[in-house]
Amino acid sequence: MGAVPQPHVIVTRPAAQAQPWLHGLQALGVRADAFALLDIAPLPDPTVLAPVRALWPTLHAVMFVSANAVQHFMQQAQVRPQPGQQAWATGPGTVAALVKAGWPMAQIVSPSADSAHWDSEALWAVAQAQAHAGQQVLIVRGADEQAQMQGRDWLAQQLVAAGVQVHACAAYVRQAPQHTPAQWAQARQWLEQGSWWLFSSSQAAREWFQMCPDWPWSQGRALATHPRIAEQLRQLGWGRVQLMPAHLQQWGESIECLT
Repeated sequence: MGAVPQPHVIVTRPAAQAQPWLHGLQALGVRADAFALLDIAPLPDPTVLAPVRALWPTLHAVMFVSANAVQHFMQQAQVRPQPGQQAWATGPGTVAALVKAGWPMAQIVSPSADSAHWDSEALWAVAQAQAHAGQQVLIVRGADEQAQMQGRDWLAQQLVAAGVQVHACAAYVRQAPQHTPAQWAQARQWLEQGSWWLFSSSQAAREWFQMCPDWPWSQGRALATHPRIAEQLRQLGWGRVQLMPAHLQQWGESIECLT
């Protein structure tokens, strides 16, 4: 019998965020390439953040949905962390972006590094005790190309139920990637040849399906970083979907077991 082919993994994150994952996988001995399914752009008109600047001194906490949210908001809103003001983050990438942007670690609230999942539910488990009626919390997220804010409302619902006044703003725009026809042809070839596509965004999976509805999705193999993403991929017709551990360091062993 011949040797079992080594799994080939495609990282689908936006270009800047893909590189750490790509290098991490390659360091684990995994054959990996990047193919962004979303591009991240700054707001076309940063003046829309002016009301947030006026609100800033009154905020108990600011919840950032991603490292992109931190980077674009802090650059465009031109604000600084207030003494005692908390920054809420769902995962270590966002925490690292907050520290780089000048937030003191003592003011950052996030699930522990060994958390099984990095999501709103895990964040609420550690932030709930610090949320009190009458406080104000800002949620910073992304918008689509029509300037409509995107993301789940679950955390906002928990805050409202606790009597917290919730505000929201978009700090960046998620848009379709500008790939060439040759790059799309390569992507389809990878899909048909059994490469494993690594997803950290349900939106990326949905928008790719909408752009290419006639592709052979039943042949597709996908890796998902969260159960909700895995469920979305199954609903879109992907033939095989594998849930990945939360920590990149554990991915090598999981990927080696793929056939």
